[in-house]
Amino acid sequence: QLQLVESGGGSVRPGGSLRLSCAASGLDYLSIVWFRQAPGRERQFVAGISRTARTIIYDDSVRGRSTISRDVAKNTVDLQMNSLALEDTAVYYCAAAGITVPTSKDNEWDYWGQGTQVTVSS
Repeated sequence: QLQLVESGGGSVRPGGSLRLSCAASGLDYLSIVWFRQAPGRERQFVAGISRTARTIIYDDSVRGRSTISRDVAKNTVDLQMNSLALEDTAVYYCAAAGITVPTSKDNEWDYWGQGTQVTVSS
């Protein structure tokens, strides 16, 4: 059973940055996505990267201020988030699946981490 472990969450002020990491063995063979869920709201797709990194997708809410990438040496998939706003506050989850191209549909993903909290407050 693949275990995904997220890290890098924390509390920041509006305009700040965080770098989230998703770690697990065997990530090279999987497409990876990040979702987030704020209290009282549905889970929302954030960003995804294919196993080759040739396909990268973002939700409109984070495009232009976030970057998803693979760190092969560390065996992680990272999400760099800049210009954080209050509405970015949520628990962030990474998910993995053996599909070629990442999708924004949460029912496509087989493995999920426990999540890492991101809080943006002034």
